[in-house]
Amino acid sequence: MESKHYVPNGQGENFNYSQDHCFIKVSSIDTNGELCLIEDTIKPGFHLKRHHHKIMTEVFYMLEGEMELVFDDETILLKPGDTITVAPNVWHEAKCERGGKMLTIFKNGQFDVFLEQLSTMTEDDFSNAELMKSFSAKFDIYEE
Repeated sequence: MESKHYVPNGQGENFNYSQDHCFIKVSSIDTNGELCLIEDTIKPGFHLKRHHHKIMTEVFYMLEGEMELVFDDETILLKPGDTITVAPNVWHEAKCERGGKMLTIFKNGQFDVFLEQLSTMTEDDFSNAELMKSFSAKFDIYEE
C-alpha cells in the first residue's frame, strides 16, 4: 500500500449501473482486503434484493435523500447524517424511492472488486442463474 492515496471529489474508479453510480474512494486492494469505501449515488427506484453476508460487515452513512433498510425484525429509514452497521449473517434489503447519496464501508469484503468484475459481465452472464449465484458467493453475497 502507498503511504497515502488521495481521491478528489468526483473522482475515483466508478461504475454507473442502472440503479446507482458507485465511486471507489478506498479500494480493498489498498487495504490488504480489510475494507473498501464506496460513494454511491443512488438513482430513483433503487432496490437491492434481500441478502446477507457470512463474513462482511457493512456500514452505511446516508449523505442525501432517504433509504429504507428492511430487516427481519424491523425497517429503518435512513436520513442524511444517519449511520447503521449491519453485521455478518443479518438478512437485509434496501429501497430508495427518490434517490440519494451514501457512503458505504465494506469490512472484510472486496465489494470494489465485485463491482469491477460485475461491469465486465454480459447479458448472457446475468441471465445464467447458477453463474450469478456462484459469482455472488465468491464475494460473500448470498440471496434467498
